[in-house]
Amino acid sequence: MPLQEHCRIEPLDQAHALHASFYTEPHWLEFEQREVFGRSWQLAAHTGELAAPGDHVVGDVAGKPVIIVRQPDGSLQAFFNVCRHRAGPLATCNGKGAKALHCKYHGWTYELDGALRAATEMQDARGFDKSAIGLPRVAVREWHGLVFVALDAATAPFAEVFAGIAERVAPAGLAHMRFAKRDTYRLACNWKVYVDNFLEGYHLPFVHPGLSRVLDYRAYDTELAQWHSLQHSPLRNNAGLYGDGHAWYYFIYPNTMLNITPGRLQTNRILPAGHGHCIVEFDYYYADAPDVQARVQAEQAFSDQIQAEDISICEQVQQGLASGSYSAGRLNPKREGGVWHFQNLLRAAYARRG
Repeated sequence: MPLQEHCRIEPLDQAHALHASFYTEPHWLEFEQREVFGRSWQLAAHTGELAAPGDHVVGDVAGKPVIIVRQPDGSLQAFFNVCRHRAGPLATCNGKGAKALHCKYHGWTYELDGALRAATEMQDARGFDKSAIGLPRVAVREWHGLVFVALDAATAPFAEVFAGIAERVAPAGLAHMRFAKRDTYRLACNWKVYVDNFLEGYHLPFVHPGLSRVLDYRAYDTELAQWHSLQHSPLRNNAGLYGDGHAWYYFIYPNTMLNITPGRLQTNRILPAGHGHCIVEFDYYYADAPDVQARVQAEQAFSDQIQAEDISICEQVQQGLASGSYSAGRLNPKREGGVWHFQNLLRAAYARRG
């Protein structure tokens, strides 16, 4: 079937899932790194890692090395973590209180704002002007204690991508929650399989019987925005786990999740690790309130159980997609609107391949 057919947008009540080839053919990953991850806002750090001037965080964003640095004036700047001399790294790990950035290859030194301060033994290089050399900047934004970067100028504006979320989550006080821990999982499935799974509650009664008792499946709903979606449910039957209130599951295209329950934020970052594997990072943040702290241990154990269930089903789905026996199935209009929304954003990206 031609690519144009696979990328055709269908109404939700007539929609089919994404074709299996997008999950199983290796060549799509390079395209996704450039056109999906490279043209979107990527969760890269939390502000606790960048508290003081000179604090810096390094990471891989869309397959490219990036460094984020707290400036003396309190702002953040982000750069490609690549020296302008011969592409050495400016930092190989996160750090605190740096006065400058020193290339680990040949010692070229940059100010925290990316300007070249000194180039080792370059006095004999005719016409060399260090004032004309600086680190290329990467767009960076702080939001409720989280730090996002975008590599491409064509990325949708941050305010557009996150429109309406801050107002909805304001009562949760995300910026005042403190980082607690990170759990990292490697899954034998394409990154999109995990995202698809996150984006619907259809599987709750069958894969997550414990979570299904805590969330009100009858009231579980999905709201769609341009670049994000929200799954929402009242909480029930969860003494000692989440507390009274609601669960909010935000998805920000293409690979960031914000799971919000009373007094807790859990961020999920989904990273491809080859076309048939992915890395899932869970960062936990909690309010300092005694009632929240009292349920942390039980809540994390419950989360571990849910994640084990998701890993199992996602890996089995990947095997099914690779079996050669699967044709793109119909989506459930009531329960899989989030999947439809995500896959249509991907279709729009894939269509650029021509």
